[in-house]
Amino acid sequence: MPPRNWLPLLLAATLLTGCETVDAGSPGTAPTTTKPKDSQTSGSAEAQLNKLTVVTKSGTMAGYSREKFPHWKSTGKNCDTRDSVLERDGSKVKTSGCNVVAGTWTSFYDGKTLDAPTKVDIDHTVPLANAWRSGANKWTTAQREAFANDLDRPQLLAVSATSNRSKGDQDPSTWKPPAKDAWCDYAEDWIAVKSYYKLTVLQKEKDALNDMLETCR
Repeated sequence: MPPRNWLPLLLAATLLTGCETVDAGSPGTAPTTTKPKDSQTSGSAEAQLNKLTVVTKSGTMAGYSREKFPHWKSTGKNCDTRDSVLERDGSKVKTSGCNVVAGTWTSFYDGKTLDAPTKVDIDHTVPLANAWRSGANKWTTAQREAFANDLDRPQLLAVSATSNRSKGDQDPSTWKPPAKDAWCDYAEDWIAVKSYYKLTVLQKEKDALNDMLETCR
């Protein structure tokens, strides 16, 4: 599993490369400088989950396209968000300017070792299409861009292409990481993102998240 203490690694990478981090403000609010905690306790995650709005059915996909969530955003010099995640989550990472050209990554979802950046997918913890169905369809393009490039919340992960594509736009009621020891962090991350962006959840999604939080204990 990649290290959970992402912030120190990201800051170190920033100092070395001159990259700047992306500030993803909450929709309708001013940008925040608050950084994510490494993880939260299952109790606080459960409290956050209980505050989310539960809906009886998923929202419409009408009007959705990935282009409405512009990514990857520039993070300074030749950097973009993808390179920033690769540098943050990898080991022995080599760069050319700000572009990541080599390194090793352990896929958070399935534990696979990836030995080239071209083998790494950057996954959105809460998929773009899921966000669209749970409230992002009402956001501006700028707000959706902030969501799609958010380095401050646990929204972007370096994972294997296999796991990313098997997940698609599914929520935890129909897809969970193959590596069961990732379930606790995955549930906490999903809840943290949906809580920050005030996205809705389905009842079956909430039930699955509660089940996954049991693995934190």
